[in-house]
Amino acid sequence: MATQTITTENFQDTIQKDGIVLLDFWADWCQPCKRFSPVYEKASEEHPDHTFGKVDTEANQEIAAALQIQSIPTLMIFRDGILVYRDAGALPPKALNDLLTQVEGLDMDDVRKKVAEQAGDAKNAGE
Repeated sequence: MATQTITTENFQDTIQKDGIVLLDFWADWCQPCKRFSPVYEKASEEHPDHTFGKVDTEANQEIAAALQIQSIPTLMIFRDGILVYRDAGALPPKALNDLLTQVEGLDMDDVRKKVAEQAGDAKNAGE
């Protein structure tokens, strides 16, 4: 199994890793989650250079609440510690692979610049 179980104990360390980190927020009672699970697992095996984690929203309600997870499955993707994608819904294999290709192709210097600009705008708006 190529996916990791993510809990409150390892959540921060996981999302702050260098490289690409995907998190699948799910619950055992969720039928779309069960349909997405083999797609996600297969992608994790096809992309061993990325970190794939699963967050059980029932067992980790604190994480789900802090991230305002309201629909599952929800997929979040971090690259070099920066959230670059978040959306609810199960993805078919091709869509997940296309999304990974897009994340791999991001210019992270540009992303960091935009994040810094947004943080500056938010700070200025609060003054």
